[in-house]
Amino acid sequence: MSGPRPGPLAGLALAVSWLTVVPARVRTSDDGALPEGVAAAALRWAPLVGAGLGVAGGALLTGLVAAGVSPLVAGLLTVGAGALATRGMHVDGIADTADGLGSYGPPERALRIMADGGAGPFAVVTLLVVLGARAAALAQLASAPPAVVLVVCALAAATGRAGFCWVARRGTPAARPGGLGATVAGTQPVWVAPLWWVGLAAAAAVALAAATGPAGPVVTTAAVLWAVLLAALLVVGLARHTRRRFGGMSGDVLGAACEVGGTAVLVVLAAALTG
Repeated sequence: MSGPRPGPLAGLALAVSWLTVVPARVRTSDDGALPEGVAAAALRWAPLVGAGLGVAGGALLTGLVAAGVSPLVAGLLTVGAGALATRGMHVDGIADTADGLGSYGPPERALRIMADGGAGPFAVVTLLVVLGARAAALAQLASAPPAVVLVVCALAAATGRAGFCWVARRGTPAARPGGLGATVAGTQPVWVAPLWWVGLAAAAAVALAAATGPAGPVVTTAAVLWAVLLAALLVVGLARHTRRRFGGMSGDVLGAACEVGGTAVLVVLAAALTG
């Protein structure tokens, strides 16, 4: 018997369910299997879900600073709220990936370490650097007009999640059976991630120009392009290195790509603030 026919927005619903704490539902078959193609579609919707999370984070950052909270504390609280809103899955992913890469062992050993669930020294240092850089960048960004904060936070969150489509591009095997990685490995056409990155950079440049108006650029178009390009290059490098080390992709690598790409955008654009 064939499974339920997915609706046109089933991929979006699954992306919301997978990537946030929002209880969105997707119809499954009697044995719990997803309809064919929905998991792949969910990855293509992920940048849009990320943009929504970014807007929420930017609004929280702006509200906290307006209420008198110091920018650095507001940045740290915003990072923490983002982890809560995503069940900490991306943070867990980059931590496990760091421990796996830090093992300097064969793929089997690295994957065992990643599946262990504990946080080794490489994970701790990586989390301190990445989350600390993200919080500091948000603190610096908090001095910009609220509309600029919202656009930059949305761009960062969406750009990081566009990296999912590159990590899971066609020709990339799963590093191990089971789990999210095996569900989506090799499902994305190669052009999907670059198309998202180009589209996000263009949309953000237009939105930032509209947000600042005749007062002059707070974040220039060139800075936006460099930020997204750096994020894309980091994700491409991460995907290549982890495939070589692990023998394929995993759900942890998806989380690592998200954190690396999103943090790169925040750091570059916070440093590029003018006016």
